[in-house]
Amino acid sequence: MSHPVPASPTVSAATPRSAWWSLAVLAVAQLMLVLDVTVVNVALPRLSADLGLSADLAGWAIAAYAVPFGGLLLLGGRLADAVGARRMLLIGLGVFIVGSLAAGLSTGVAAYLGARALQGAGGALLSPAALSSLLRRFEGTARRRALAIWGAVGGGGAALGLLVGGLLTGGPGWRWIFFINVPIGIVVAILIPRLLAAVPPVRGRRIGVVPALLATVGLAALIGAASVASLQGGLVSLGLAVVGVIMLGLFVIVERRSPQPLIRPGLLVQRAMATGSLLMLVTTGLLVGSLLLLSFFVQDGLGWSATATGLAFLPIAVALVVGAQGGGHLLGQFGSRRLAPIAAVISAVGLGLAVWAVASEQPVGAIAAITLASIGFGINLVTGSTTALGQVDDEESGSASGAVNAAHEVGSASGAAVFSMLGVALSTASALGWAAAVAVVLAALAVLVLPNFVPAPGEAWGGH
Repeated sequence: MSHPVPASPTVSAATPRSAWWSLAVLAVAQLMLVLDVTVVNVALPRLSADLGLSADLAGWAIAAYAVPFGGLLLLGGRLADAVGARRMLLIGLGVFIVGSLAAGLSTGVAAYLGARALQGAGGALLSPAALSSLLRRFEGTARRRALAIWGAVGGGGAALGLLVGGLLTGGPGWRWIFFINVPIGIVVAILIPRLLAAVPPVRGRRIGVVPALLATVGLAALIGAASVASLQGGLVSLGLAVVGVIMLGLFVIVERRSPQPLIRPGLLVQRAMATGSLLMLVTTGLLVGSLLLLSFFVQDGLGWSATATGLAFLPIAVALVVGAQGGGHLLGQFGSRRLAPIAAVISAVGLGLAVWAVASEQPVGAIAAITLASIGFGINLVTGSTTALGQVDDEESGSASGAVNAAHEVGSASGAAVFSMLGVALSTASALGWAAAVAVVLAALAVLVLPNFVPAPGEAWGGH
């Protein structure tokens, strides 16, 4: 079914100021979740020493959060539609706050991993509900601007996580990377009922237990396989990947036969949704992979402190925000068909320069090069999300948000795993070279494929 593009209202005429205040609160909530994907990376050596986390379990310090977060996103999106977005926002936020407090107070490995898993589960309930609430509050030009801000949070938050992790670890200690979520989360929980009206759940929308379990186990297994591949590799990672593929295959079979699927199959194969999600997945993988490679280069290779390593990511975070905001404005003029290839070329050039800088041990040059690449990443993060979600109906906003967030998390985990493995097997410079090659391929595909799969401004959306 095709959905006509509505007229693009001006922000001042069509969008009340309260909507932008609600977006600010939703963005802060999402920022906490994104920060916690990467905030542990810089703190991992000290955290592992304090908790007695062995090297073979170090990967799970990150995966314990990423696996339930990514695995439960489709279910979280469906719950936002079936139960109500504001209710799921508050439930997810409450679970996340409790998990954050428990992680900061943990004194052993089991307690820490359990707390991180609780954080991830809360994030999976919160994130689709927050994005669904955004989609319901904005339309037309205002929605594009709101998604640009959302893209800036998603991209900039990944770099800010490394910055915050470094500063807090080098200052009051690694436990504060979790404690800081508690007061911020409480303030957000107080503001949500004041700024967001309750939206009635979609009538007749039920949660299928079997497809929900299949989707959760399948996504969790795939993300787990990617998250621990660089440290545990071999049979563990391969076994998780096989389980993930089998579970998701069964999920597709069950969904096609269900009268009320967890997510409508037709939604996933719509041109805009499929292309935008794929662009989100690849861009996020390149972004997170390059950030980790830069962290390895300055912290492990050059011996920089946690604080100095964190500060190195400040210009990168700014570049991601600038790219996302600029992309939001440029989309209205050029459309994703033209903008996505240009952004991918910018990223490829930046990553290519990073190869030279790392190979010649020039840390300032490497930071500058990744900063340039991040402008392109920021543009394509908002291009991907706007392409996928620009014309989603309110009734499916939660499910669609869960699907796009799942692409983001799979991309993050895959990028971290693939490029960290390449960095160990080859070198940091060689791994960045592979990242640059992927960005070049992405640019070529954007030129050749996007015109056939992404509607131009003014065309109907949603065709196959």
